[in-house]
Order: sequence, then structure tokens, then C-alpha cells
Amino acid sequence: MFRRATSLLARPIISSARARTRPFSTDLPATEAGDSNFIENWKKLIPNIDPPKTPLSFMQPRPPTPSSIPTKLTVNFVLPYASELASKEVDMIIIPATTGHMGVLPGHVATIAELKPGVMSVHEGNDTTKYFVSSGFAFIHANSFADVIAVEAVPLDHIDQSLVQKGLAEFTQKLSSASTDLEKAEAQIGVDVHSALNAALTG
Repeated sequence: MFRRATSLLARPIISSARARTRPFSTDLPATEAGDSNFIENWKKLIPNIDPPKTPLSFMQPRPPTPSSIPTKLTVNFVLPYASELASKEVDMIIIPATTGHMGVLPGHVATIAELKPGVMSVHEGNDTTKYFVSSGFAFIHANSFADVIAVEAVPLDHIDQSLVQKGLAEFTQKLSSASTDLEKAEAQIGVDVHSALNAALTG
């Protein structure tokens, strides 16, 4: 054991300066998407049939990171069944991350954030559009692009507050009467979501 520890300690340590020079994925040049290794191997095995297209074949080249910070943030906001915003240029978005509400401006550092039930606001000039999101992820890229993927979302002004309060009361009752771990977990999720909805409407 001690010999192994000594050999591990003897290994060269990567300097912090070298670690800092490792580029983010969004710092790499925007090249045409394609899986050359897959196509090459396919042609070796089945030369008489054209290779099928892979997901990379349908991806657009990534925009390069600009040399100066742009004035707008480009946002894609998608749900499993719809696209709410597609390449929308805005001034700022505020997302309900699990670590707290996070404001995203042009030039934000590359970040991945998990979303919790709460309000996502999109700011464009003097206009602000608010959505209630249930959960999901936000991918903030160094080139001032932001991709927000939510499991469920609805404009805040489309929500009926009386139905929210009714649902909160029902799930609170279910939580107090739950007898199994599954019933408790389902009721707790309902309480958390309806509490966040109620706070968004009353706050």
C-alpha cells in the first residue's frame, strides 16, 4: 500500500497554469459537424452501401466565440413538445437554478445549471416575459448563447391562482395521509411544485 502511495505521489502534477489553458468546448473553432471515423469504418465494412446519417450530420456548426462581448444574448428555450424561443436575441434572462436565481447576460461564463420549479424571466428592452418552469437544465455557452431545456413550462399569466391553491391543499392533505414512501414522494413533489407556483403568483 505504501509503495503504491509513494508511486502516486511521484507522478508529475499538472500546473494550475496549464489547467487554466484548457479551452472550453465553446472556445473551439466552429467546424462542420460530421463523424469521419464512423463513415470511414462503415466504408471498410460495407463499401457497397452508403453510410447512414448520424446525429452529428444534422447539427449546425457552432458559432465561434466573439472577440468582444455582444450586446445581446441569444436564447433557445425548448420543451419536449414545443419550442418557446428559437435564436431569440434578448438583454438578459433570469433562471431558477437549484443554487439560486441566476441572471445571465451577454458574455456570461460557460455554465451548466439544473433548474428547480420557479419563474424564468426573459428581459428584452422594457418588456419582461415570465414563464413558470417545472425542472430542466440551462446550458450557458461562452459565445453568448443560452440553451434552456425545461420538462414543462407555461407563461405565468396563463396560470389560474385559485386552481394552484386548490392543488396545494390537495397535495398537502395527501402528504399528511401518505402511508408508503412512494405516496410520500409523489405528494411531496406536488407540494413543492404548487408551493413554487403559488409563490410565483403572489410574489
